[in-house]
Amino acid sequence: MRVKFNYFKFKNYAVYVPLFVMIFAVACKEKTTDSTKTNTFEKKKEKPNIVLIYTDDLGYGDISCYGATEIQTPAIDALASDGITFHNAYATAATCTPSRYSLLTGNYAWRKKGTSVARGDQGLLIDTARTTLPKLLQKAGYKTGIVGKWHLGLGGSNGPDWNGKITPGPLEIGFDYSFLIPATGDRVPCVYVANHHVVNLDSNDPISVNYEHKIGDWPTGKENPELLILKPSQGHNHTIVNGISRIGYMKGGKSALWNDKTIPMELLQKSEAFINKNKNNPFFLIFSTHDIHVPRIANEMFKGKSNMGPRGDVILQMDWTVKQIVDLLKKQNLLDNTIIIFSSDNGPVLDDGYKDRARELAGNHNPTGGLRGGKYSAYDGGSKIPLIIRWPDKKGKGTISNALLSQVDFLSSFAYLAGIEKIPKDVIDSQNRLNVLLGDNPTGRTALIQESFMGPLSYIEDKWKYIEPLDGPKMVPWGPKIETGFQTLPQLYNLEKDPEEQKNLAAEFPEKVREMREKLANLKKDGFTNEHEVNLN
Repeated sequence: MRVKFNYFKFKNYAVYVPLFVMIFAVACKEKTTDSTKTNTFEKKKEKPNIVLIYTDDLGYGDISCYGATEIQTPAIDALASDGITFHNAYATAATCTPSRYSLLTGNYAWRKKGTSVARGDQGLLIDTARTTLPKLLQKAGYKTGIVGKWHLGLGGSNGPDWNGKITPGPLEIGFDYSFLIPATGDRVPCVYVANHHVVNLDSNDPISVNYEHKIGDWPTGKENPELLILKPSQGHNHTIVNGISRIGYMKGGKSALWNDKTIPMELLQKSEAFINKNKNNPFFLIFSTHDIHVPRIANEMFKGKSNMGPRGDVILQMDWTVKQIVDLLKKQNLLDNTIIIFSSDNGPVLDDGYKDRARELAGNHNPTGGLRGGKYSAYDGGSKIPLIIRWPDKKGKGTISNALLSQVDFLSSFAYLAGIEKIPKDVIDSQNRLNVLLGDNPTGRTALIQESFMGPLSYIEDKWKYIEPLDGPKMVPWGPKIETGFQTLPQLYNLEKDPEEQKNLAAEFPEKVREMREKLANLKKDGFTNEHEVNLN
């Protein structure tokens, strides 16, 4: 039986002393004829499981523990009541691919060319030789798994072989198990990939995918709108799967197609299997939800239950999945030895390609919680996200932290917790902020960087935020009605006094602008700034 991890016992040491040193000290108090064997065993037993519930497009104001009043999320609220709620945490980018890249590699995605929003047939974006969070946790003795949305590419430079062995992928960058939505729910192919192969694929019906032109004779949203159960608002008018037209064209693989209404249940089932298989070892699981990304197709259990249309319904559905994960951990007697992290990959969007009336039915609900912008934007609505951590023994129960924190720090922080004393040099940006995650440091980072969808970066330091100038569109150009944050002159905001970023102080504080610009320029050295190429037609 595994020993439960006691954070109250270790809290005064967790920030300053590597975990393996603490375990060694405890083990030395016990008499043994083989101290090395005993220390190794004790270290293995003491390590907590780590479950990261990583949602998609969930805004700072989308859940009730962050102030939402038009919709209730009791399961997420329960995590907050038992844990620490972070009010000043950021994803590294305002879109999903770069945020996920940064979380796994510990580096800002703009340092690598080609890490803007990935196509559905993109090759693997993470170099298999690179340090990653799952690799480090594997080294520390963890079993590692990811279930759900991936969107970091699969296969070599020419993309995946959907009908053969799909490699490289998650298993080549540190995961022992993967069950994936390869890209997003609105991109083809609409199939699951387990480890190296498409699930339930009939070899007599091979899959073909093309993002440039139509292939095969499957109907498309553009040619056959009468077949649609959900019509596109912009783009999203290519191959129809399950009555929904997607981005990109596909044919074949009919036996492998997913059912949009049961995606959460399928992901939960695979997560349960992974947890059950590894419950006697320390494990790391990323449960990466499809919700609340488009297309928003709620299961019948949640359809029409929110009074806010499909977007509200899938928020309820997402909250239900959180409860299922927590209940599973309870059932297996793992809850008191498991760290649960809940967060989102970027800010919210209402109309993101389908006519699901998200904007019309939102009512008084404010997905950003009053922050300016949203998904894609350089403003805080793009990358300031909910973050909740429930620690074993409920350390920090019911508290709020205003410490500055970035998801890029997960790599160094959780590797340190697992006993990894030295992080390899290819990890540039991740900082060990375990003391912040534990609630013991109320200040957090000195500074961090945000990435918007066309590449301009923002630099936050203390109370100040600087946004690089860009002569670009003022609104996201394909229809979401979100401000990009792009202006031809520099922007400077005092986030302490003006969290909604309404008053540009650049003209009043030119020295501060110069200082922030120079600091950002130094941090950008050897980095490539991405541009988001959008093709929705």
